[in-house]
Amino acid sequence: MIALLEAKRAGLFNTRAQWLNNIVAGLIVGVVALPLGMAFAIASGAKPEQGLYTSIVAGLLISVFGGSRVQIAGPTGAFIVILAAITAKYGIAGLQIATMMAGVILLAMGLARMGAVIKFIPAPVIVGFTAGIGVIIWVGQWKDFFGLPAVSGEHFHEKFWHLVQALPDLHPATTALALLSLALVVFTPKIPYLKRLPGPLVAMVVATLLQSVFVFDGVATIGSAFGGIPQGLPSFEMPQVTPALLVELIGPAFTIAMLGAIESLLSAVVADGMAGSRHNSNQELIGQGVANIVTPLFGGFAATGAIARTATNIRNGGSSPLAGITHCVLLLLIVLVLAPAAANIPLAALSAILFVVAYNMSELRHFKHMLTHAPRADVAILLITFFLTVFTDLVVAVNIGVILATLHFLRKMALSVDVQRVEGDDLAMELRHHGVDALPDDVLVYSVEGPFFYGAVETFARALGETHTEPRVLILRLKRVPFIDGTGLSTLEEVCDKLAERGVRVVLCDASPEVRLELVHSGIAGKLGPHGVYRKLIHAIRACVPQSRTGADTPPAEG
Repeated sequence: MIALLEAKRAGLFNTRAQWLNNIVAGLIVGVVALPLGMAFAIASGAKPEQGLYTSIVAGLLISVFGGSRVQIAGPTGAFIVILAAITAKYGIAGLQIATMMAGVILLAMGLARMGAVIKFIPAPVIVGFTAGIGVIIWVGQWKDFFGLPAVSGEHFHEKFWHLVQALPDLHPATTALALLSLALVVFTPKIPYLKRLPGPLVAMVVATLLQSVFVFDGVATIGSAFGGIPQGLPSFEMPQVTPALLVELIGPAFTIAMLGAIESLLSAVVADGMAGSRHNSNQELIGQGVANIVTPLFGGFAATGAIARTATNIRNGGSSPLAGITHCVLLLLIVLVLAPAAANIPLAALSAILFVVAYNMSELRHFKHMLTHAPRADVAILLITFFLTVFTDLVVAVNIGVILATLHFLRKMALSVDVQRVEGDDLAMELRHHGVDALPDDVLVYSVEGPFFYGAVETFARALGETHTEPRVLILRLKRVPFIDGTGLSTLEEVCDKLAERGVRVVLCDASPEVRLELVHSGIAGKLGPHGVYRKLIHAIRACVPQSRTGADTPPAEG
């Protein structure tokens, strides 16, 4: 109820105009969601009515329990590739069980407050796999768009080649309806008197009317392919679950959960930018989890936040969950009243809608801009993720993309770490300011700058290894070390032990409270002795310089 309570606290239910704006926005979004829900369901291997059930049940639950006031949820194009593969292997029942398992994972992620973690997936990975999904959806719709015979092939390149070979056998009437539908989807928003009407709805209605009047022979419709859409409410049904099936579906469930989390939180971020709102990422994951647990019990499947429908909601005045609830009510009324009219909807019209969805998902302009302007490493990650998505598997693509991006980031972080000897005028000025004449020849000061983590230990060890003199005391200044990890602590301890064997005393100073705490917990501070860790550089120097040369008492150590 977070979104509803936030909207109430924000005063979004106080006036009649606010109610009216949200109801109108919800009706418009419902009209937009109607063809998309059926198209996404068919492309995912489900029945068209299951897409509507998903929009109704999941959309309602996410509007009520989600973390964004304006989020519109339902089946989305990003899920098509994953869901179609699961349906082909495990059937629709397997898809619904995997969805419920994904819902449990999402709920656990939200309760564990992992909403912010999902945002750290790098942009090249997201753009790469969404563009790859767009290509797969586009090619996958050729069969219904051109009226081609069914083709076989386990992998993308096999299906693509078989579809290319089948193109000469396209069905003229089906292709004509598909091209007309595609034109209507694209150009309706540009026609002055029609631009406020959703292009997908116009395309679907026109194609359906033409098929109803002329009854083109050989044109596949929802009626001929699925027997139409049942008129009535979805029934409650618990999927049959076995332990073996649960084990098999763990991988697909995690894939659905991760993709759903990424898609919903991206949509919420976009919504915040458009509406000036602020979403709760953890609550959004909880809402997504609840929706994906419940929706399969009423005939639906995986759902997440839909960026296009959410943007449509905001552009038409939606500002509260009332708009999302209204869109669900409208779809429910359509199922109850107008379901028989859906029998003549050509599948070619829905394929044309998905052509546009695939194009929008591919973000060609963004992809091209990143390809030509991003650093070379990001371009490599983008292309690797894209090609792996298309030719192998989305899970493999995202995992490898994230791993490569992480390794590249760690490399840059490691290169940013600098270990330098502190000497010259700057050190002399600091010493004179504190009453120290000069640093003895047998005392060296080194400054470590940057995160002291496992990727930087080589830089640290190499820099100290290049010390050509054999000092009596080596002071390590940790002023600009924001954190130190276990490997960094281990390396520091190893360096201290090796220097001690050579008779060199190591003193640490200027560490932040967090780093100083790690030094104590790791035992390094204790090993260095009572005069091994100091809060300030000058304190460490005074402890190493004979009293006659400092003119001040030696301060107490911090370790």
